[in-house]
Amino acid sequence: MSVVLFLVGVAVVIVSVETFIEAVAEGALALGVSGFFLTVVLAGTDLENVILGIAAAYDQLPDLALGTVFGEALFILGAAVGLAGVLVPFETDVPRNYLGLMLLAPFLFFGLALDGTLSRFDGAVLTATFVPYLAVVYTLERYTDTRYLSSEEVEVMEAEREASEDDDDEEWFDVDLDLDVDDLVEEHVPERYEGPAFLGVAVVATVGMTVGSELAVEGAKELLTLLGVTGLAFGATVMSFIASLEELFLTVEPVRRGRPHIGVGNVVGSMLFFVSANAGLIALVHPLNTTGSVVTVHWPFFFGTMLVVAVAFYRGKVGRPTGAVLLAAYAAYWVANYAV
Repeated sequence: MSVVLFLVGVAVVIVSVETFIEAVAEGALALGVSGFFLTVVLAGTDLENVILGIAAAYDQLPDLALGTVFGEALFILGAAVGLAGVLVPFETDVPRNYLGLMLLAPFLFFGLALDGTLSRFDGAVLTATFVPYLAVVYTLERYTDTRYLSSEEVEVMEAEREASEDDDDEEWFDVDLDLDVDDLVEEHVPERYEGPAFLGVAVVATVGMTVGSELAVEGAKELLTLLGVTGLAFGATVMSFIASLEELFLTVEPVRRGRPHIGVGNVVGSMLFFVSANAGLIALVHPLNTTGSVVTVHWPFFFGTMLVVAVAFYRGKVGRPTGAVLLAAYAAYWVANYAV
């Protein structure tokens, strides 16, 4: 029952988050908000991870919450980029500005955690830095030749996704469980009310996120007792792995479709979010202990894996050898979590 409760909770969170993102995106466009800046915000924000983390911290499981921060970051860097390199070796031209930002951003988090505790004040500082990161990205996009997930790129990806879904519909055995918020609203709501309707769907999705996170955390509590593992290890491995599966598609699928810069943008934006607002919001709810395996396991694997990815991006190529190294590092990270 604990396993079922945990899996159902995570599934509800993921579906609710995807519905929320689609509703906010469509609502913003219907209301005339810049699709470009919205794209940057959504690319760099992993809501299900922070929601699960906040719920765990609120329920007095701060180690579990901190584990999700490192775990999902390592999942994207090791599993997602690694799998993309192994399955579809790719070349990319990542703007040096973004590589520098990705490499430097974690050091504030690291510095604040050196005293052994990430306090609520530290959390406030980290959370506040996410906005300047977005401002830097916006400035680079607006006033330089740098391009990062422009709205046109997203429109192309959306068109390709819809075409793929149309092809899937021809298979009699295919079952589509996704809620198409766009079609739902456009079919039943007059055009002038579409903006508020989309935002209404977003509110309902927020309720789903809250309910799902509570179910997942309650299931996780029982699993921690049954398995006899620490919250930090469970959050960094099992919980992050399940909650992050869609990151494989966000990274691998664009590469497969010949648009690796979109997958790379997801990696860079996610790293900025994890080391700022994600860790910060969790610390605001409950101070985090950053001693022990955080120092000996999580930080070394995080910095080491991110350096491998950054070097590969700088060289402009992620090949099978690099992908294999990243996948091996992620597997070693799992082993290290349960060996300490």
